[in-house]
Amino acid sequence: MTGAADELARLGDAQYLLVTTFRKDGRAVPTPVWVVRDGDHLAIWTARDSGKVKRIRRNPEVLVGPCDVRGRLTGAQVPARAAVLDAAGTARVRAAIARKYGLLGRLTLWGSRLRRGTEGTVGVRITLT
Repeated sequence: MTGAADELARLGDAQYLLVTTFRKDGRAVPTPVWVVRDGDHLAIWTARDSGKVKRIRRNPEVLVGPCDVRGRLTGAQVPARAAVLDAAGTARVRAAIARKYGLLGRLTLWGSRLRRGTEGTVGVRITLT
């Protein structure tokens, strides 16, 4: 594998990914999230109205790295670009989360669908730069 492919595999295989977005004033906002592979990209799933989605729409430059459930980095962060996905892309991310995270993933998706409906969440594609 090449260096980029190794990095993609390392991050995609992680249980959690620390996604660091940036506020208008440049302050970093790190958030631990579940992560799945989406072809040659990574993908995460989150609430449509979350702060990270608002920050990504304004500035797609992010930092990503493997972390634990509390957001403590377990490896190096690397630069990436994030993009909010359409409905089809979001459905693909939901299916990948259900596969990777098993019963816990399916229960979380189901609970989210009850609270927010299918339109209340979005997938985010992350491309390593």
